[in-house]
Amino acid sequence: MVQLHDLKFTPFISEAEINAGIEKVAAQINADFGDKTPVFLGVLNGAFLFASEVIKRFKGDCEVNFVKLSSYEGTGTTGNVESLMGITSPLKGRNVVVIEDIVDTGNTLESIDKILKREEVNQYKIATLFYKPASYKKSLPIDYVGMEIPNDFIVGYGLDYNGLGRNLTQVYKLKNSKMTNIVLFGPPGAGKGTQASILKNHYNLKHISTGDVFRYNIKNETELGKLAKAYMDKGQLVPDSITIDMLKAEVRQSSEGNGFIFDGFPRTVAQAEALEEFLQEEGTQVSAMIALEVDDEILVERLLERGKTSGRPDDANELVIRKRIKVYYEETAILKQFYLKQNKYFGINGVGSIEEITARLKEAIDQLV
Repeated sequence: MVQLHDLKFTPFISEAEINAGIEKVAAQINADFGDKTPVFLGVLNGAFLFASEVIKRFKGDCEVNFVKLSSYEGTGTTGNVESLMGITSPLKGRNVVVIEDIVDTGNTLESIDKILKREEVNQYKIATLFYKPASYKKSLPIDYVGMEIPNDFIVGYGLDYNGLGRNLTQVYKLKNSKMTNIVLFGPPGAGKGTQASILKNHYNLKHISTGDVFRYNIKNETELGKLAKAYMDKGQLVPDSITIDMLKAEVRQSSEGNGFIFDGFPRTVAQAEALEEFLQEEGTQVSAMIALEVDDEILVERLLERGKTSGRPDDANELVIRKRIKVYYEETAILKQFYLKQNKYFGINGVGSIEEITARLKEAIDQLV
């Protein structure tokens, strides 16, 4: 975590991810402009680092200008007339690549578009390292994008907060001042899924199910998904490092909301410690472990009843059900002690109507928010 002036920022995009984005953009520009002797226009102040890296990777001849948008009162006109300061030679008939650090509202690009058309360039393309699709409302195409990011306030790699942070070699996002992060547990049949759905909507939390995250990564053949599948195909346990990396990616992609409900993770003390370390990097922490507590016989009865309609064979076999419940307690007993030592464990009576159980959960969570 870094502090700039009065605000704190947490790690968001690593140097490796930034370099991958630069390589992608540079390869596309080489393919389109390698034989056209383009004029690169790096837009100051933010694009100086990105522009220098892209230009270093360009394999053909080129010209380089670092420009800044300026406004002045036009003589005999009303309103402001905008120009690009820093252009050293005429652009008429030239092939131009505009290099931006970040595209959000698109206001700057709209002004540059008017100027370049006025200059009668042959063609121009826009390259940006970071693109915020949720903020961009203009119709101008963004031709080369290093990476799409959520609508967070970010600093680093050329981007600043009141003048500071441009020299940071990775990107940081503004720290959420208060987040509620819940590790939600409950034995099979406790109604954890139902309650998670209610709680995430009520408190504006992101529900992260380890099972769902694994299935997404494997189905979409992400690098982490391929790694996980390689272990699973050999009948081996997926290392904690891969699981936590999947969760990191999920957390960093889900910037909206007031926090997270972690479902199915952690399962071991090592995982709990890894989660704790990662959340500290993000400037937050686990607020509580909340466990729904239900008598075993009630759980067995619920699951057998559910098995009549769910179609799941493990809901129809009482011996299998009791084994699943036993495994749950074996896994969670040590985690209960881990969070008890931090005064973060809440055991909630999971017997009653859905509304009654929800009310108990809210009473516990309201102590945290």
